[in-house]
Amino acid sequence: MHLHFFPALLVGGEMLDLLRLTGAVAQAVLLVLLVFSLISWAIILSKWSVLRRARVQSGRFLRAFRRAQRLQDINAVSDQFRPSPLVGVFHSGYREFERQLGSSGGLRNPLAVQRSMQIASSEEMTRLERNLPWLAITGAVTPFVGLFGTVWGIIDAFHGLGTTGQATLRAVAPGISEALITTAAGLAAAIPAVIAYNLIGGSIREFAARCDDFSLETLNAVERQPTATRLTEEVRR
Repeated sequence: MHLHFFPALLVGGEMLDLLRLTGAVAQAVLLVLLVFSLISWAIILSKWSVLRRARVQSGRFLRAFRRAQRLQDINAVSDQFRPSPLVGVFHSGYREFERQLGSSGGLRNPLAVQRSMQIASSEEMTRLERNLPWLAITGAVTPFVGLFGTVWGIIDAFHGLGTTGQATLRAVAPGISEALITTAAGLAAAIPAVIAYNLIGGSIREFAARCDDFSLETLNAVERQPTATRLTEEVRR
């Protein structure tokens, strides 16, 4: 069996040889890029899992919320949908509604309920965005880190060329190819981070819009509660 039937294995072996032959600076650059990439992938996979669960549970929570006749009913079962940011928004509004019921026996200030839900929505979005800036940092920094390794490697290759005095392509090509590995590694770390940052950011913006809409829907449900209705009629009289 001849090796030319396995060009991919040959290319992989050559890449390993190049990595072993790279200088200390290039190896340090590759190590930094590897750390950036590992952290980025950990964040990407974690956020993907969190957003997937939040999306599924949000759909279930909305269906349960719209079927419920009373806010007390949905509050009793809301914890089972907790991965959804809508649950935090609902809890905040419901707590404010209960405070007003306890102090005055009815809904005195609907705007306070709405403000409570807006604050909770902001807190939920902050929770979803946690660690997300690292992806932006990775996408912006790693290409330049890789380019630094390439520039350093090319400088080293030409310095060696000047020392040996052999101005041939065969003499300089290995050094340049070693140097270009860091640029490829920088792009390999940056491209997934940039794609994930935009996709995850879009999903979070979608959740923010859903939380705003749900706040208004919850406020409508609060005002339809029997205690709130009776109080409104008394005020009108």
